[in-house]
Amino acid sequence: MAERAVPRPAPALPAKSGGKLRPKPSPPHEPDIVSPASPARALLDDLARRLAAEPAHAPVLAVLLPCYNEAATVAETVRTFQAALPSATVYVYDNNSTDGTAAAALAAGAVVRHEPYQGKGNVVRRMFADIDADVYVMADGDMTYDPTAAPGLVERLIAGQLDMVVGARVETADAAYRRGHRLGNRLFNRMTWAMFHSPFKDIFSGYRVFSRRFAKSFPASSSGFEIEAELTVHALDLKLLTAEVPLPYGKRPDNSHSKLRTYRDGARILWTLVNMFRTVHPFRFYGLVAGGLTLTSVGLAVPIVQTWLATGLVPRFPTAILSAAIMQLAFLMLVCGLVVDSISDARREIKRMRYLDLKAAGDGRP
Repeated sequence: MAERAVPRPAPALPAKSGGKLRPKPSPPHEPDIVSPASPARALLDDLARRLAAEPAHAPVLAVLLPCYNEAATVAETVRTFQAALPSATVYVYDNNSTDGTAAAALAAGAVVRHEPYQGKGNVVRRMFADIDADVYVMADGDMTYDPTAAPGLVERLIAGQLDMVVGARVETADAAYRRGHRLGNRLFNRMTWAMFHSPFKDIFSGYRVFSRRFAKSFPASSSGFEIEAELTVHALDLKLLTAEVPLPYGKRPDNSHSKLRTYRDGARILWTLVNMFRTVHPFRFYGLVAGGLTLTSVGLAVPIVQTWLATGLVPRFPTAILSAAIMQLAFLMLVCGLVVDSISDARREIKRMRYLDLKAAGDGRP
């Protein structure tokens, strides 16, 4: 069946006025807001000029000085950092000092706060939580680090869009390191390289510059001097952009004493590195444990198997049972490694998302 055509309505004729056709009225004239002579265009041009003349957002700098009984040197440290970074705010966190450190820092012009939980790691955790800045400069209050190097470190971090710059210590005095510390530093540096493929030559440097992304995504769990190792592993775990700059490391003044206890703190650092290796690379950690248990089980089972092949008897049932139990533990460790590795990946993703939620240092955003 053919499709029926629908007739179109006739166009309306213009109304007549006195026998004549009435002309169609023209639409009212609308002002052109993009016209160069319009007031709106002048307003937009003025706004553009104001935005172009407005200076770029300068990064907010904060100098963090964790201190414990540093009254002899903290005032000089504060004044030198203030001269090196005039736009920065210098914060001194007093960690239960008994020699007047807080009063000396306050007199020098620093912002003084107190951390009741003893230990440098507790102080760093509190500083990162309390202070909001674009760039954080962390050093010690004993004048062993050179405050005049801070502008260069900050510039390196901002220009390279980095998240951490480490001031690697270069001795300028024979007694800058205490006896045994130089060897311990080398051993721990090699251990960190073996565990985490660390490129750093000085993982225990206390002179560091951080971006806001780093500080606010860092889940500090250490309480003592092992905090430097944890800072290093955090950067390696998230594959953050870092740099290491050699800087002079001077001797402490005669009236200032190191708070580091060689053997006790060394043992805590070793335990922290092993524990972080288990957390960051659980499959490798539990795989090594499983491999050791497997070798032990096989070592116990070989003589029993040889006796059985020669005589057809198994005379040492307790050893055979022990070997089988150890092998079961080896397989259990392997399964634990697979499970914990999945949990570690989830934790890493959470930290990474928190990191990406923050702006980079020096990106110009207010």
